[in-house]
Amino acid sequence: MVDFGGYDMPLHYGSQIDEHHAVRNDAGMFDVSHMRVVDLHGEPRPFLSHALANDVAKLTVPGKALYSCLLRDDGGVLDDLIVYFLRDDCFRLVVNAATADKDIAWLHALAAKHAPGLRIAPRDDLAMIAVQGPHAREKVWRALPGSETATRELKPFSAASFTTPFGEVFAARTGYTGEDGFELIVPARTVEAVWNALRTTGVTPAGLGARDTLRLEAGLNLYGQDMDEAVSPLESGLAWTVDTKRERDFVGRGALAKQPVARRLAGLVLQDAGVLRAHQVVHTSHGAGEITSGTFSPTMKKSIALARLPKGVADGEIVHVDVRGKSLAARVVKPPFVRQGRILVE
Repeated sequence: MVDFGGYDMPLHYGSQIDEHHAVRNDAGMFDVSHMRVVDLHGEPRPFLSHALANDVAKLTVPGKALYSCLLRDDGGVLDDLIVYFLRDDCFRLVVNAATADKDIAWLHALAAKHAPGLRIAPRDDLAMIAVQGPHAREKVWRALPGSETATRELKPFSAASFTTPFGEVFAARTGYTGEDGFELIVPARTVEAVWNALRTTGVTPAGLGARDTLRLEAGLNLYGQDMDEAVSPLESGLAWTVDTKRERDFVGRGALAKQPVARRLAGLVLQDAGVLRAHQVVHTSHGAGEITSGTFSPTMKKSIALARLPKGVADGEIVHVDVRGKSLAARVVKPPFVRQGRILVE
């Protein structure tokens, strides 16, 4: 067990490597109840159009989800989150644990200025289990009566609610591993029973260690490492989440328009023996960069990393990383490294 965002979290349940492979090859589950669910009631759409960098106008079908950054006025990233359209009078956010209190305070401050009638409701009565892997959906269907009928036709980045013996379940076809599956939001009072029901269908419990290697293989950012308040989303591989197509005055837009983009987030595959880790210096022909997240990939059996590099560094170039006093060669690639069990880079 380790501290994570103020919560005691399992690093693994016995073998981080076995848990990683269970998700890639079958089905694994993560207790992500530390993630905070926040429901917005009233008229959330105009408020979120201003508060988020991505455009909630894309959300026209109930249950549809959108990934976005929550930005400061200066363009720094307060958090990355998922927003769900439930009804015209209710949207749902799922935010990170370590930033949840800060996010909620920020939303209250924005609402006081722009949407005083908005009700912001953190849902401490809800817990969350992420079930991921090529067989995740079918095992959820076996564990939760009524889930197959409600979710069989569910598209990625969409969600549905349904009633089970464990209470109402909100199942979102989203995740943080590069595999298919569901993130299940369930009543906190029954989450242990849901967890045990999933275990009976053969879903493998997995901890933070496997979650980190899986998300890094999938090229997914971790808040606090690959992005934070001091870094623009445009230098964090998140330009696609900043929607400027409409004349929409969202928080941070003006600052981003004025900031030169000098760096980019790229992938690295180590060519020499060793392991890439966060904060190691990367030397390139265009200047120095830094690894933001690094690990050994159990799927590729190579060390991989995300690194913030000078913008001029191209994919395919060889760079050199300081690893414990040695200069090791690494190749620059475009993430993701692995998706849906397939290795995408050499």
